[in-house]
Parts: sequence; C-alpha cells; structure tokens
Amino acid sequence: MSSAPTAGTRPDEVRRHNRAALLRRLHVDGPSTRAELATELGLNRSTIKALVDELTALGLVTEQVPTQRQGAGRPSLLVLPQARAVPVLAVDVGVEQVTVAAVGIGGTVLGGRNWAQARGSGAPEKVLARVAAACRELAAELGRPPVRIGVSVPGVVRRSDGLVHEAPNLHWSAVPFGRMLSAELRLPVQVGNDADLGGLAEHVRGAARGAADMVFLSAEVGVGGGVIVGGAPLRGTGGYVGELGHMVVNPQGRSCYCGCRGCWETEIGEDALCRALNLSAGAARAEIVAELASLAERPEDARHRLEGFAGWLTLGLTNVVNVVAPELVVLGGLLAVLPPVVVTEVAETVSRRSLVGRASGRLRMVTSTLGADAALVGAAELAFEQVFANG
Repeated sequence: MSSAPTAGTRPDEVRRHNRAALLRRLHVDGPSTRAELATELGLNRSTIKALVDELTALGLVTEQVPTQRQGAGRPSLLVLPQARAVPVLAVDVGVEQVTVAAVGIGGTVLGGRNWAQARGSGAPEKVLARVAAACRELAAELGRPPVRIGVSVPGVVRRSDGLVHEAPNLHWSAVPFGRMLSAELRLPVQVGNDADLGGLAEHVRGAARGAADMVFLSAEVGVGGGVIVGGAPLRGTGGYVGELGHMVVNPQGRSCYCGCRGCWETEIGEDALCRALNLSAGAARAEIVAELASLAERPEDARHRLEGFAGWLTLGLTNVVNVVAPELVVLGGLLAVLPPVVVTEVAETVSRRSLVGRASGRLRMVTSTLGADAALVGAAELAFEQVFANG
C-alpha cells in the first residue's frame, strides 16, 4: 500500500511516488479519467496531466475515448494501463500441481503453464528446473523480459530472502527457493505462503475488495490463512504469519506433522473433510468437490454429514474472530465449496459465540471468488507490490 510523501521529500521522489500511486490505482481499479484520478489520488489536474503524459511516453498507459458516452459534450478520455508494458511472472507451487503465469498491469493473464505432480514428489531441484523452463518460455512469448517474479509455496516462508523454512506437504525443509530461482533467471524473486497470498489476492481482486480488516482461511491438503489489518497484509516478524492451521483446538486429537497434537488442520483439512464425507484418505479433489456439490442439493443431509466438521470450523473461527476482529471472513480452497447451508450456519454461530462478533454486529462470512487461482493471483500481486514500490 502506498503512503503519502512526507514533508521535505525531494521533488523527484514525490514524482516517483505519485507515478507509482497512479499506476497502482489503474492496476487495481482499472481505466479512469484524469478527473477521477485527480480526485481519488488527491492531486491537482496539472500534476495528473504531467504524470499521464510521462507514463504515456514510457508506454505504460494510453488514453482513448470511452466506448459508451454519457451526457452531451466532449467525452473525457480514459487512461488505460498497458498490460504488456511491465509484466511479472507468478508461480504457484502446489502440493499436486504447479502453475506459472505471465501477468500484466491490471491483472491481465498473458500466458501460462501448469503441470501435475504426485503428492510428495516435488523435490526442490526438480520443481526449480521446470519452473525456470516455463518462465523462459513465457518470457519468450511476451517478447520482452518480465521485471519480477512472485512465488506461492504451501509452507513457512521467510519473506526477506524467500527461504522456505518448512513445507511439510512438499517434503521441503530449509530450501532457499527464492535465491535459487533468482540466480537461475537473474530476476528479483519474492516468495510467500500460499494462504497469505490468497488473502492478498482476495483483498485486491476478490471477495474482500474494500474490506479494511479481513481473514482468509483456506483448506487444501493443509490449512492456512491470510490476515489484512487496516487495509494492509499482516506479515509478522520475518514474514512468518498465517499458520492458523496449527492453532491447537483439540489437545486429545490426531497427531499433526508439525509435531503437535490436535492442530486445527487435523480437524478441518482435506483428510478431515474426506472422513466427514466417508471418502478414502487422499481422494482426488474432483471427487471431494463432487460430493460437496451433491450435498448442497440436500441441506438436511449436508447438516448431518458435516456436523462434526462444521463444529471444528466454528470453534477455530470463533477464536480467530476474537483475536483479529475482522469485518469479513473469506473461505477459500475446499472450504469455498462447502454447502451454502453449512457456511450460513457456521457464520451465524461464530457471530453469536464470539465476544467480538457480538460487539461489532457486522461480521460477514463469504466464499472465495478466485477459487483455485487465489494463490497464483496473490503471487502476481506480491511481485507488483515491489514494482509499484520502486516507482
């Protein structure tokens, strides 16, 4: 998130800051007129004109007459970002699939590659080689070099240098993936936790747009979360934040790979959902989704079959709401395809049980609008954060 320049800032720094703010505004909210940009950014029209002229000369934006005119008189020109001007690469290293995409300003996907991998078979060197090859192919197709790379990994990541401290479902430990990929492609690389980046994506482009305080909770093979506080991602010391799945909710429960017993992940993760649905452990995602879709058509059956699962989801969310006090909770991953009746009842119970929920009276719970693409979109936004920060 950009901030206003402080008193005493040099003119070139002010211009760079304003230029970055304008580009980010177009990136997030799409085409706008100069008048709209001046109002929203708090700048005078002459400054906006100078910035737009400069960015046009650099090939970063263009202006055109809107296709739909409103009212009489000369229409205001729209300022549009040029998607291919400053492309980034986004990488989502999943447990069972890896996706790489080239993304332009405005969030436009310019090309992509993806491939499946067996659970636990993605050795770091093997993943690195295929990711690097896909990045080179996409760069060649773009016809211009990408400027940065954002990477999503399902594990504990040190944000400063992209060290994957631990990604148990990938069987990775102390893997300097950011440094390795940067050395391979000679580009700046930022690496983040998948759920944390999913939260960023939902805040910028998904169900949480406009929410100042929100929690994103995603359940796949593992469970993680992203937290937005005051409109900015909560990242904690070293970037280690969002391991909501390892909050202990059932001390007498199942052992977790992290070494604890009864982590939330053991009660609402993919394996727990399979148990609730009477599916075999490790069932394909498509089978799980199909069973949930079938239950959605039978609300009473859904309540009965998922009663225990919903209870653990409610318990953990009540704790999270009491601690973080979000205005919005976004459910992602497999939680996003839970039957609507279950989501509604969980939301109502969390609001009733949590002290903060009762006090605020405005807690909302919705499902992700980005679905399986959330982590990839978040990886792109992580890369663009640095693009705009550097002006």
